[in-house]
Formats: sequence, structure tokens, C-alpha cells
Amino acid sequence: MLTDRIEPAWIDAFEEVFSLCRIRPEEQVVILSESQSRPLTRHLAELALARMKVPFFKLEVPTPPSPAGPVMRSTGASLALTGQALAVRTLAAANVVIDLTLEGLMHAKETGEILKSGARIMNVSNEHPEALARTVPTPELREQAKEAVARCRAAKAMTVRSAAGTDLRVNMEGAATVGVWGWTDRPGTLAHWPGGIIVSFPKAGSVEGRMAYRPGDVNLTFKRYFESAVDLTLENDYVTKIEGSGADAALMRDYYAAFGEREAYAVSHVGWGFNRGARYEALTMYDRRETNGTELRAVAGNFLFSTGANEFAGRFTRGHFDLPMMGCDIALDGVPVVASGRLV
Repeated sequence: MLTDRIEPAWIDAFEEVFSLCRIRPEEQVVILSESQSRPLTRHLAELALARMKVPFFKLEVPTPPSPAGPVMRSTGASLALTGQALAVRTLAAANVVIDLTLEGLMHAKETGEILKSGARIMNVSNEHPEALARTVPTPELREQAKEAVARCRAAKAMTVRSAAGTDLRVNMEGAATVGVWGWTDRPGTLAHWPGGIIVSFPKAGSVEGRMAYRPGDVNLTFKRYFESAVDLTLENDYVTKIEGSGADAALMRDYYAAFGEREAYAVSHVGWGFNRGARYEALTMYDRRETNGTELRAVAGNFLFSTGANEFAGRFTRGHFDLPMMGCDIALDGVPVVASGRLV
């Protein structure tokens, strides 16, 4: 959109998602935001809840200052509630938390306490409302997510190959798999919108092979499409080589090294997108500050490969890359789930 005027269709989208969450007027609802959260998103959440005649109150915390070192955007880990014990207790006492923090509470250390209390957290990703309206979840997404979760949990191995030379092998035994369909209606659970993503966090020592990124694949940490070839060699979970002569490889080498720790090179999660409403070209249509890249993670048929923190393998780092690869083949125990970048 050319201006940030609130559009009725955007309010409709928020109301639809909140209705899928079964938010009721008798529930205690909190809109959680940061000082740097997108005001437009906050206003849309308020208007949608008002339409539904659901009382709510707003809780805003200061956005933590960025530490010295690498410039970080879209890391997936939120520090918004660090040191905010009273805010955490308040959120834990709610029935529903509308999470508008910049990174979302998926990987915040305080999230467990909030969920344990029975609250459900609906994270609205820091995307432009136009993108959110384009990716409103459907009941079909939930069924697809459940099927994908069942397949991943039953599989012993995932293989990923491409014509460019990708040949990745993942031991899926003991991996923690999560399906995200875009809303939550059960106490003690968290979801994020846009949804339509399946991710598995392999155990330590589970990933080997090669990732061959080519022009048109996506680096969401930098919010850009690859314009040159980058080849990653992975040994025992870790990126051990970053090969390529273009700017893409140089940027990745520098960013990885800037964290000064081996864990930044480790595999975080693997999976694929299955939201047919998510658009591959969306990254070209918005300024970098307008997008968090979640839509590209959900594009149907992409292989979502990420490096960084993996709590299930006992690894934590602030370094994080989300690197969707297009046009590849993904198989579980030899059975294709994605063929040439298309859902099977």
C-alpha cells in the first residue's frame, strides 16, 4: 500500500484470526507491545477486539537497546520481557495475550511461565497489514499442519536435494517438530500469524551435507534474495565452509564471524512452508522496515533451513539465519513431500 491509512479489510483480517482463536467477551485479553512495535498493527488489534465486543487492556514495555556488534533483525528471540517480572505475572494472569512484540515470544525465556498458567499467546508477526490480510489462516491449514507433524515425527530421516547441488541429510529420530497453522484456541499454547510452516529441531549430531543457494533463493536475515551462488558445507550440525565469490557469500561470512562463537554456525531447524496465500515475490514489494519475512518462510514448497539457537540440541546463540530454498526436493524416509519446489 502507498499509505498507512487503516483499511476495513485489514480490520476484517484481524477479526477473523481472533475469531479462530475463540476469543470471548468474558475473557481477560492483553495486547502486549513494545515501544518500537508498529502502531498500525496495535490499532488494528484494538479495532478488531472492539468490533467483537471483547474488553482488553494494553501493556507496553520498552524495546531493549541493541547491543554493540552485528546489526540484528528478525532473530526469532525476544528480550522484550527480560527484567519485566511484573509484566510477566500480568500476562500469566490473562486468558489471551495478543503478542505484538517485534520478534514475538516464540523463543523468549519468559514464555514458558506465561503458557504454564493457561494463557494462550497469539503472536501477530511484525509484517505490513497488507501481508497479514493476504495470509489469513484457514481451517485447512490446521489439517495440513497436523498431517505434516505426524509425518515428521514418524520419520527417521529427511533428505533435501536440488539440481544446483544441494544434498542434505537430517536424522529425524528424536527431533522436536512443531506445526504452525496461524491461530491458537487452546489454553497454554502459542501460535503466530502468518502460519503454514512445519519446523523440526534435530537433536545434536543429526545434520550433514551441502546447501547450494542460487539466485532467487532467500536470505531473510538480510531481507534479500540471493543474487550470487553460495555453497554451505555442513558437518556434524555445523556450517564448516561458506563458499562463493559474490557479495552474498562475503556478507554471510562476515555476519557469522561477527558473533565470535561456534554456535552461530550450528543448525537451528529444518522444515517447509505450505501456505498457498503467501507470496514469493513479496520481499520485492516492501521496504525492509515494513517486513519481518514471515510470509516468505511460509511460501508453499520452500525448504526452510535455519542456523542458530536450537534448545533441543542444547545450543544458544544470538546469531540466526533463515534461508528458504526454492525448487528443491524434500523427502521423509524416501517419500517425497515436496518435489521441485511444489507440495506433493
